[in-house]
Amino acid sequence: LDPEMVREVLDVMRSLADSGMTMVCVTHEVGFAREVADRVVLMDGGYLVEENTPDDFFNHPREERTQKFLSQIL
Repeated sequence: LDPEMVREVLDVMRSLADSGMTMVCVTHEVGFAREVADRVVLMDGGYLVEENTPDDFFNHPREERTQKFLSQIL
């Protein structure tokens, strides 16, 4: 998707989340996940590595794999 279309899709999803709709989203849009999610999950090779609140996931990751991932993207 081009950047304008991505923004439109994320705006719709943000609106749905604000209305209380339950969603499961798979995304590489980390900022969006941090802003909208109630829970954030990191999977690697089909395995769940870490699950936590956005605040704890991004600010206090427990797993070394999560720490490495975040150090490369943030």
